[in-house]
Amino acid sequence: MSSSESKISKDITKIAKDVNVTLFDVANENFTKVVNQAAKVQPEYAQAISNLQQEYIDASRNSIQTTTSVQKQFANNNGNFNNFVVTDTATPYIQGLIKQSNDSTNNIIRMADINHQLTLNVLNALRENVKNYSRTVEASAEFNSNLVKAWTSSYSSIQQQFTTRGQ
Repeated sequence: MSSSESKISKDITKIAKDVNVTLFDVANENFTKVVNQAAKVQPEYAQAISNLQQEYIDASRNSIQTTTSVQKQFANNNGNFNNFVVTDTATPYIQGLIKQSNDSTNNIIRMADINHQLTLNVLNALRENVKNYSRTVEASAEFNSNLVKAWTSSYSSIQQQFTTRGQ
């Protein structure tokens, strides 16, 4: 290879490296911009979801209170219900019904508490998995960087050996 061919080859290699560096820098910058934008709006999404959940809770509470209030008013103002007498034989059944209703309600609350704790545990486990993923990416990048350095070093020394043999 003549010195002019060698110079051209080196110039092409330099240009290719400059283009690669520029492309990777631009890609890094653009991906970072996208992630930063997502990070900027995330608190607003979280707040909007929280507001929606609170509105749903308030609407549910209001719906329950309004419905039972109207039913109670209807029962109190209806002459047929005013004359309704609970006999002594029906009292244990009514008490049993009230106990079952209370037990069912308590079971639903316990189930919701267990579901709540399970959901939090799952979210925390997912968060830890994301941290592990991030550490794995960093370790892989370090490994690959070391591999490229070793390969480049070996390739350069082999290339020099062939270049010196050819002269």
